[in-house]
Amino acid sequence: MDNSKYDSLKLKHQLCFPLYAAARETIKLYKPHLDKIDLTYTQYIAMMLLWEHKSLTVKEIGEMLYLDSGTLTPLLKKLEAKGLLSRARSQKDERILIVTITDEGEKLKDSALDIPREMSKCVILNADETLQLYRLLYKLLSYCD
Repeated sequence: MDNSKYDSLKLKHQLCFPLYAAARETIKLYKPHLDKIDLTYTQYIAMMLLWEHKSLTVKEIGEMLYLDSGTLTPLLKKLEAKGLLSRARSQKDERILIVTITDEGEKLKDSALDIPREMSKCVILNADETLQLYRLLYKLLSYCD
């Protein structure tokens, strides 16, 4: 029997697998740092957007984080319950939900300041390799849009 016709189904030939595994392993490395500030990884990246932009619509956050509303809504509700953000309907268009960072959310930024530096210690790539990987991953993401 000719097994070569099934070569494309071997895990070692899939680009998706090392991307998936590397992402999972990287997120695992974040966990002890994020536990200190009581955030999950997904909550952390949402907070990073709010630290940068201060206020965004739910739709904008979903697009920037590649998350659907089924994932985003409970995540934002949990962050709101922690007092890190507020959610309010737009006065111009009630269908639009605006998410705004609170003072408490801004204060959390200082506690998160060391996380990128600590995580950079876990990356075994040199600066050029890191930049190349970053560019390739964003190229892949832009192709998927």
